[in-house]
Amino acid sequence: MFKNIIAPVQAWLLSVGKCVGCGTPLSKGKQAKCQGGAIKITCKCGRIFIYDPKTTKYRRALFEEV
Repeated sequence: MFKNIIAPVQAWLLSVGKCVGCGTPLSKGKQAKCQGGAIKITCKCGRIFIYDPKTTKYRRALFEEV
């Protein structure tokens, strides 16, 4: 039940380009090149995201990508 409440909020934050933990814009995070042309972004709170410039969308990084 708790996941049903949190998941839509996290999806909305990612669509707006903000961190799901602290709410800061992901454009202010540390950026590093990743394979496939993607960009790995590390937020100030430590969460890691992947930005795909082709689709212009953010997503949480998988364990293999960290």
